[in-house]
Parts: sequence; structure tokens; C-alpha cells
Amino acid sequence: MTKRAPSCIMHLFQAEAARFSPTRITFCAGHGILITRKVCALAGGFSRQFLFGKFLGGVSTIAAELLINEEIRDREVRVIGADGAQMGVLPIKRALELAEEAGLDLVKIVPTAQPPVCKLMDYDKHRFEQATREREMRKTQKVVSIKEVQLSATIEENDVAIKAKNAVKFLQGGDKVKVSIRFRGRQIAHSDIGLKVMQDFAERTKDVSTVERRPMIEGRNMIMILAPKAEKASKAERSQKAQQKPEA
Repeated sequence: MTKRAPSCIMHLFQAEAARFSPTRITFCAGHGILITRKVCALAGGFSRQFLFGKFLGGVSTIAAELLINEEIRDREVRVIGADGAQMGVLPIKRALELAEEAGLDLVKIVPTAQPPVCKLMDYDKHRFEQATREREMRKTQKVVSIKEVQLSATIEENDVAIKAKNAVKFLQGGDKVKVSIRFRGRQIAHSDIGLKVMQDFAERTKDVSTVERRPMIEGRNMIMILAPKAEKASKAERSQKAQQKPEA
């Protein structure tokens, strides 16, 4: 059963939440508690990670958390302005004052440096932009899966034609194809027959595939990997690219 925060801390959260702008507040769904970053210092110096894990059942924030504002316990930090300008090594109290004056957060970006490096930034905006970049990267990433086609050393023509057709469909969809033959009994002594079956299969799919891994024996199996063939640009596309090249 999830533990709830003590009532004193809950009231403290709610009271302090009203003092800060919405951009500096994180809402914990399911608990009805508004948590401000500055409340953590007022709540006995506990960090957000402790309060989330201890009282709110492990509710986590959007991205990997960096220490910010009052969570930073170092006496001195090297400060970088919002515009990237070096502001030198400052006492933590002065660095927090600068952040407050600018309406920004003091974020520890290089905790292992001596002294640690902190930057003035809008941390909520930074996390939002980071999450947006990660989503865009996931959209552009092409997921390649491996489909398997099982043959046999004594496969019939009709069966191999059907399996080759399926393999072509997989390859045209951008997937790799693992072609395998399981040798039974004494068939392993005549692996050359299986090799011919593999070579014939590769020939049937050569228009859309390249042999990424030649047929090899693994135990009682022979395995070959086919990869989608890279599409070649048409003559018209090559001519268009040549025209677009700047003249020397």
C-alpha cells in the first residue's frame, strides 16, 4: 500500500505552491499534491527524490534529475550564465541569489568538477526540450527485426518457392531474414546438399537482398543471414543530383 506524506508536509507543499509561478511547480497525479522545488529545503532539507520515493510510492519525474537550487549543497560553485558567459567561482548563496534575480534555476550540470559547474537556466523548459528531442529521435530511428525462414535439406520446389516469396516480403519491409536448415539424423554428413539449398534460396531473393552472413554450420543447423539490398538511385535521380552539385 502506497504511503502518503505526513499532513504537515502536505500542507507545507500546498502553501508554498501558491507562492511560485506554474513553471516552477510539478503536479503529482494521483496524490493531489503540488510540490515546489523550494519546498524541499523547507521540508527538513530532503531532496525531491527522497520525498517522492519515501512518501509518494516512488513517483518519478519526467527525465533524469539534476540537482537544482537549494538541493545543491556545495559551498562554492563555478557559475555559467544563461547566455553561456563565465561568471566565475561564487559562494552558493550568491549563485542562488543571481538565479532568483534572473527568474531562473541554478542547475548543477557537472557535479564531478572541482568546484562543481552550475548553469543558470529555465530547468522546466530544458526538460521539456530534452523530452521533445528524445521523442523525435525515436520517431526517426528505424527498427530492424530479424524474421526466420526454416528450410530443409529435402525441401520440395513448391515449398521453397513459397518460403522465398515470404522472405522477399520481409526484406521489402526492411527486415533481415535468418534462413536455417535443421539436419536430421545422417543428413549432417551431407551438408553440401543443404549448402546448395541455401545458395538456391539466396539466388531466388537476390533482387531484394544481399548475403550478410554466408551459410555456416552451427551444431546440427546451417544458418544464413540475408539483409535488405540498399535501394539504388534511378538514372533520373543521379542526373538531378549531378546538376545540383556546385560547379568548381
